[in-house]
Amino acid sequence: MLKRLQFYIDGKWVDPATPKTLEVINPANEEAMGLISLGSKADVDKAVAAARRAFDSFSRTTKDERLALLQRILDAYQKHYAEMVEVISREMGAPLGLSKAAQAATGVAHLMQTMKVLKEFDFESTRGTTAIVYEPVGVCGMITPWNWPVNQVMCKVAPALAAGCTMVLKPSELSPFSAMLIADVMQEANVPAGVFNLVNGDGPTVGQAIASHPGVDMVSFTGSTRGGIAVAKTAADTVKRVTQELGGKSANIILEDADLQKAVAGGVLNCFSNSGQSCNAPTRMFVPSSMQDQAIAIAKATAEKVKVGDPFADGTNLGPVVSEAQFNKIQGLIKKGIDEGATLVAGGLGRPEGLNRGYYVRPTVFANVRNDMTIAREEIFGPVLSILPYKSEEEAIAMANDTVYGLSGYVQSGSIDHARKVASRLRTGNVHLNGAGPDFGAPFGGYKQSGTGREWGEFGLHDFLEIKAVLGYQAA
Repeated sequence: MLKRLQFYIDGKWVDPATPKTLEVINPANEEAMGLISLGSKADVDKAVAAARRAFDSFSRTTKDERLALLQRILDAYQKHYAEMVEVISREMGAPLGLSKAAQAATGVAHLMQTMKVLKEFDFESTRGTTAIVYEPVGVCGMITPWNWPVNQVMCKVAPALAAGCTMVLKPSELSPFSAMLIADVMQEANVPAGVFNLVNGDGPTVGQAIASHPGVDMVSFTGSTRGGIAVAKTAADTVKRVTQELGGKSANIILEDADLQKAVAGGVLNCFSNSGQSCNAPTRMFVPSSMQDQAIAIAKATAEKVKVGDPFADGTNLGPVVSEAQFNKIQGLIKKGIDEGATLVAGGLGRPEGLNRGYYVRPTVFANVRNDMTIAREEIFGPVLSILPYKSEEEAIAMANDTVYGLSGYVQSGSIDHARKVASRLRTGNVHLNGAGPDFGAPFGGYKQSGTGREWGEFGLHDFLEIKAVLGYQAA
């Protein structure tokens, strides 16, 4: 069992101000896989003070110095890659193949993309006689979730370092060990003391202390919309910058001219990936009414081939969901779908056959779903797909936009021009055309209640920068 009871503050591992421990549960077997400490306001105060002290010198480092630092971090991260893969699978249940190819790989991708952006970024330019200068925003509080733990830490930490910021990170208490391994990497890479700090804890205690702290200049939060609202309200009293990447209920519009077999099968697998625990998962599949029966048959066949099981077993496609609370929430929403009259095509209530322990969910497909049903409105965050029939393209677009969320969208068509036209009408921060995968240089973030600000690439760097105008900089 992993036992890591200290926090990383001011360049060293230190004991918490007040001892309080939490068992971290392996969702695959419901047994404790580790023990951590839960922090308090006193620990946050100590971490923020360290970050403030470090900011004066770190904010004045050169671009070349920060590029060299990021390269050292990348080198150290790659040395710990195999360990990171195993830790992610143990703490949040991702199949080992997914942890290796995607979960842990995002750490490398964000570091490399950030270095590329930093090399090309101009921190100073002139317009007439005025200099326009980009400067680090200051001390950043970072609150990250459990579903893509390395991705959501590194897409904040890398650009913050590139900008010259210092930071205090609170990872999810459900998946803390991957973040603590990142802290080990920072120490190994000789990140200056106080630049990167980590305090474990829960949202109401440590998250609240970070969001309300007068010494924190910015909060970057990824999590539920409910959590994001709480952070924004708490941060308002100190008028700090808040960026948020929140929930989603993404539409996947399959147009009449799409390859139905490919589009439906791909959409099902994309929805189920990471056990459905992705904020941008295509959980609402819109199909022409005349094609719904065909789509149902394809979706059913695809879902029934998905292998759910031990993350460390060969051939596993889906591991467990992260916790008992998450499992119970998903079960409640599946029951709601049945009770509200949606057609259960595959999966349903309970664990998959042969799995009596662990938070395993049956890959579930509903058809004949209406857009006013609970399963079409609420973010389920599990392997549950809703198929919604539409009579016209206009109706599909209207239903796709009829949601409080706007994180991502998907369009499938035999014509790229057709797909682009539909994409232009979706009120979402991302749209994937014909199965396009992630682009680490593209902005990631949402409209409406899916958040504020953008992460990834140059757009993510901008979130950690202030803009200063120096008038009279050049002679007239």
